[in-house]
Amino acid sequence: MSVEATSQDAQSTETAPMSKESPSANPQPDPESIPQPEHDPVDLTRVLAPIEAMLVSSDRPLKVAAITDAMGVFLDQPIPSAQVAEAIATLNTQYSQQGRAFTIEEVSGGYRMMTLPEHAPVIAAMHRSRATTRLSKPALETLAIIAYRQPVTRAELEAIRGVACGEVVRTLMERRLVKITGRAEELGRPMLYGTTRQFLDTFGLASVKDLPKPEDFADQLNQSGV
Repeated sequence: MSVEATSQDAQSTETAPMSKESPSANPQPDPESIPQPEHDPVDLTRVLAPIEAMLVSSDRPLKVAAITDAMGVFLDQPIPSAQVAEAIATLNTQYSQQGRAFTIEEVSGGYRMMTLPEHAPVIAAMHRSRATTRLSKPALETLAIIAYRQPVTRAELEAIRGVACGEVVRTLMERRLVKITGRAEELGRPMLYGTTRQFLDTFGLASVKDLPKPEDFADQLNQSGV
């Protein structure tokens, strides 16, 4: 082999590009692969009352994300999700120590304020008193018809009572004693009405199968003082 060829081979070796398999001298980490730390916790005393207020005012379970988002807006500073659990545990400890009638429970993937089971009887009594003392005689009569004939249309109610029942039915729905259960398979597909869980709780029934005889139920309504 000539000296010139040897020189060219050596030069080719020196100038050959680095193999893709060769590690970089100073590898740079992928920013997206670096775990992002959670937000710094806020002073716990600043979050207890606001979280409690949100739970009291909500009629459905609040997810942790909803609580942290709201707190971030309220405090102008995000809070870590772990601090939500810490705050709720602290509130529950306070409720227990103070003998309060409620607690915060995890329900359906969120948190909700709940009354303790031992207070169920007084709540049922409250619903019973509220429902019976504020309902007129026509409303109670309509409620009885719905209870025993459900599901029933408004036209059927009006045929039985002989008067328009639209306003009375709306009142019963506002009191959460009656609800729409579906639509009838007839011309116009009118709405069907039936009783609710609250109706059962109000009158101390486990199910509609436990309804007393119509005349006994009428006596029960009359004894309510309406």
